[in-house]
This record gives sequence, structure tokens and C-alpha cells, in this order.
Amino acid sequence: MIASEVGARLREVRDKVEAGQRLGLEDGMFLYDPRVPLQEVGVLANLVRERMNGNVGYYNINTHLNPTNVCVYRCRFCAFRSDLRDPKGYAMDDAQILARGREATENGCTEMHIVGGLHHQRPYEWYRGIISTLHEHYPQIHLKAWTAVEINWFEFKTGKSVRWVLEDMREAGLGSLPGGGAEIFHQEVRDQLCEHKANTHAWLQIHRAAHEVGLRSNCTMLYGHIEQAYHRIDHLIRLRDLQDQTGGFQVFIPLAFHPENTKLDQIKKPSALMDLRTMAISRLMLDNVRHIKAYWIMLGIGTAQTALAYGADDIDGTVRHELIYHDAGATTPECLSVDAIRQLIVEAGREPVERDTLYRHVIRDEHDFSRWTVGESVDEPVLAR
Repeated sequence: MIASEVGARLREVRDKVEAGQRLGLEDGMFLYDPRVPLQEVGVLANLVRERMNGNVGYYNINTHLNPTNVCVYRCRFCAFRSDLRDPKGYAMDDAQILARGREATENGCTEMHIVGGLHHQRPYEWYRGIISTLHEHYPQIHLKAWTAVEINWFEFKTGKSVRWVLEDMREAGLGSLPGGGAEIFHQEVRDQLCEHKANTHAWLQIHRAAHEVGLRSNCTMLYGHIEQAYHRIDHLIRLRDLQDQTGGFQVFIPLAFHPENTKLDQIKKPSALMDLRTMAISRLMLDNVRHIKAYWIMLGIGTAQTALAYGADDIDGTVRHELIYHDAGATTPECLSVDAIRQLIVEAGREPVERDTLYRHVIRDEHDFSRWTVGESVDEPVLAR
């Protein structure tokens, strides 16, 4: 494609975006062409970002809990998992879990993000107990827990349906689902990354079921490993199709692959330019998902801050105790202060707004930061078409 053809094709895409029309597979693949200037893609993404979310930069005060790293699966991209007898293997007990909940409460956290390994010697009741124990002692904290891969494992362990598992977990105190485990949906890539764990159909059906029982969820894509542009766009369209049907995804998080300490450590980490292009294209393709998150743990602080001009409207939160990506070589801090996060957003020219997991405005007690209430939703969800 010569320069004049690139320019003409870019004008076609720009016209679609400005008119609010949906982009197709060929449009998305075109935007990944290195001859298309990244800045041009960013301008289009920013147009959509401001159309949907104005000038706001969202953040939350959250903590991570990874109850165990022992896992039956051996995904090639994972540096977190451990064998049962490996010296680094662990499983937290109730006292440790409650201590984490107490720490979260004292630091004003509104959310606990809970994911971990599939421990073959721990029954379903152990996983359920983590939720019920935390919810009983710290009911004000929203528990965003268990990826679709874990829900699929619970289905296997209990012999019950996905819907039963989700409703049982919700009764225990589950608030919403994270988006992990999606990786890349296309089979020719997924089979090479994680051939034994929950397949694409299972991931999508679990999130469909979650939305049907009234749980919101996040969605993700792991990029920058063995996949190509086609696989990324195919992945985004499959997410978009499900969102058309359920309207239950509240935020999309593109996850940059960290190769260190994995079985794919020969692969070079995605560049900041690839990160920003993927962020922008995600914003353009996912026209029915309200929020796009720049996860600073994976992207690095500078790239995440820049992403607020490339389609992202959320920079995540304080992220205490994150282990999974730091085990894979992430060099970002293990926690950011609220002041630091707000300053990053302000420096990017955005207005910092603290939100809870469901994107409701958090109102802090001016005399006691650890006390808070939530207001109305800061926006209405993008409904299915």
C-alpha cells in the first residue's frame, strides 16, 4: 500500500469514527499497519475517549490478594505459578487473608482483586471461604474475584453448573469478576499458550452467565507474545459481540506481555509504541465498552500516563500486593500513593476522579480518609445494541 493509499484509507476510517460508525476487522488490521502514524490513531482514539468519558481520569484505591500460586496448569506465559513442592509455593491461611482485609480497610481500599492458582488439593469450599470470610468481616470492600479460568475449575471441582457456582459465590459475597484468563481467543494462538485451561468458548460463556445473574465483569487481552494483529482484532471483535448481547463488561484492560521468568523469555517485551497503538485501537474497536484501563503495573507509569491521551480513561489504582506481573519481571513500584496517582492524571491534563469497582464516585470523609461512601454512578453503562 503506497502512501497515497494509506492516506485515503485513513480518511475512510476517520470518517467512520467521526460519524460514530462501527469499525470492522479490516479497519482494525489497517490501524495496526506501521505505515499508519501512531499519532493519527491516537487522535481518533482520544476523540472517542472524550466523547464517552469527557476529560476524566479514573482511579481507585485497591489491593490485590493472590491466595495461592500452586496451580495445576503450566501456561507458557506465566511466571507466577508454582508446583506444590516447589519452595516458592504457598497457600494463605485464614489469618493471613483476614490480615490483608484489615490492612485494606485501614488504607481506605474500596476493592480487593482476588485471583490465584488452581490448587488441586484445595476444595471448592476453600475458595468460597475466602470470599465469605472477607465479606463477613469487611463488608464494605467490593470483592472482585476469580477469573473465568477459576470459575471453570470450580465447575469441574463441584460437578455443578457455571450458573450455580456464580450464584453461590455471589451469595458468599462476590461482587464482580476480573477479566483475566482471556489471553488471546484465536485457537491457533491459544493452543500454544495455554492448551489445557478454559478455552475461548468457556471464557465467553462464563462471562455471559455472570452478566445474566447480575454480576458485572472486566475483559482483557494479553498481547505482545506470539500473536499477530489479526488475532488481536479478532479477540476484540469477539468481546464486542458478547457486549452487544449482554452489556455486562464495564472496562477493558489490554495487558502487555512480560516475558521474563516465563517459557517465552526469548520474546522481546512490547515497546511503548506498541502499547499505545494497542490501547488506541482497543478504544476504537470496543465502541460498546465504556472504559479502557491503562494498567500502570504492566505498562510502566510513563506509558500509562501517556495512554490517557490514546484512548484510556482509567489508570487503575494503588494496587497493593500485586504479585503476578512482578513475578514476570515488572519493574514498576509495588504500590502508588493516592497523591502520586492523582498527580499523574493531572499532569496528563485530565481531571482525577476516584471511583469504586462499579464506577460510582467515591466520597471520602474529610477527617478520616479510611471512611468513605459512594455516590451515584459516574456514568450510565453502555447498553447492548
